[in-house]
Amino acid sequence: MSHLTIYPDNQPENPSLKTAEGAVIAEELNKIGVRFERWECQGVLPETAGDEEVMEAYSSDIERLKTENGYQSVDVIRLSSDHPDKDALRQKFLSEHTHSEDEVRFFVEGAGVFYLRVDCKVYMTLCERGDLISVPEGTKHWFDMGSEPHLTCIRLFTSKEGWVADFTGDRIADEFPKFDKTQEAA
Repeated sequence: MSHLTIYPDNQPENPSLKTAEGAVIAEELNKIGVRFERWECQGVLPETAGDEEVMEAYSSDIERLKTENGYQSVDVIRLSSDHPDKDALRQKFLSEHTHSEDEVRFFVEGAGVFYLRVDCKVYMTLCERGDLISVPEGTKHWFDMGSEPHLTCIRLFTSKEGWVADFTGDRIADEFPKFDKTQEAA
C-alpha cells in the first residue's frame, strides 16, 4: 500500500506525519506542487507483455496527462532483481538531484520510494502498483528502488533531454531510511 511519511529535513528519526490514506497523500503532496493519483489498474498484465501492451492498457490516462501537461513522449522502464546493473542504478538515484522538467512515473507493478525535499521537510513517498507521481521540475529529490528492485513504470516526458539529473552535492539522502521491501507490507 502507498505510504507517505513527512520528516523535518534535519530530523530523520522524528516523522511528523505517517499515512497510507490516498486522499491525505494526494492532499499533502499537492501542497508542495506534487501530483499524486491512484489509477484503476487494468488487471495484471502478463510478464511477457511488451511496452506497447503496457502503454495500451493505460492509454486513456496517458492521453489525459499528455493533453493536460504537453508531454511529448512516453516509454516504459523495467527493473528487476536480476538486472546486472541494479546496484549501480540504485546508487545513481540515491543522491539528491533535480531535473529541468517534471519527473512523471506511473507504477504498473512493483514499488519504489521518492524522497522530496521542500521547505525544510522530506516527503518520503512509497509508490506502488496503481500510483502516479509527478515531481515538478526543479524539486530536490532522490529515488530508491531498493536492493532487490522490482518495478515497471510508465514515464512521460516533455523532452528526454530535460530529464538529466542535476546532482545537488548535498548528502542529505544518507541520513534518511532506505527503501526496504518490508515497507510495502506496512
